[in-house]
Amino acid sequence: MPPPLRTALGPVAAFGAWLVAVLGFLYADRDRPGAIDERIVSAVGGVRPPWRYAALAVDFLAEPAGAAILVVAAVTGCLLLRHLRAAVLLVVGTALTVATTKLLKPLVGRTINGEFLSYPSGHTAFLTAFAVMVALLAAGRFGLGRTAGTLLVLAAALVAGAAMGWAQVALNAHYPTDTLGGWGTALAVIPATAWLVDRFAGTERGVMAAEVTGGPDPAGRREQR
Repeated sequence: MPPPLRTALGPVAAFGAWLVAVLGFLYADRDRPGAIDERIVSAVGGVRPPWRYAALAVDFLAEPAGAAILVVAAVTGCLLLRHLRAAVLLVVGTALTVATTKLLKPLVGRTINGEFLSYPSGHTAFLTAFAVMVALLAAGRFGLGRTAGTLLVLAAALVAGAAMGWAQVALNAHYPTDTLGGWGTALAVIPATAWLVDRFAGTERGVMAAEVTGGPDPAGRREQR
């Protein structure tokens, strides 16, 4: 997490958690679209070629094979740039985002196309989370300030979430509000994960420095606060 964004993304994470909770409460145990869903589906649902092919291509990015390609490529890039902490964030952030959607689906109990659990959308959550993590890396790499860095993260989240959300609705895989829930899940999970990774890394560095010098490491203590 770039230092200028540590406090700026707090409200973003809180909003994401609030959005997930509200939509989950409103659509719990439902098996049909809501009024908002119906309006959006009537506008973008049921696309035909060539738009269907585009939707399938976007959908592939969050399928196991496509997601693995994205994560492995990004982690490899981080390791080549010697950004170990960013590589850890990509792996842990992806895992926690996907795990959160899998945990929430049976709790909310919303279904689509029969008995398929749909809320929140794991595809939308994954691609949004991936985009946010890459944006965080870019913000730190280029030394962006609080405003520019926050705008970059939000723009990445909006573009990725909108693209995958459209694909899921177009393919009739999710209700529009499912994709909003997935988007909010990523916004809630990734900032929190980045803070945890930073805190753990700072703690480990402080312990290692203390072992080498025989005393506490002031810089390490500052990072832990």
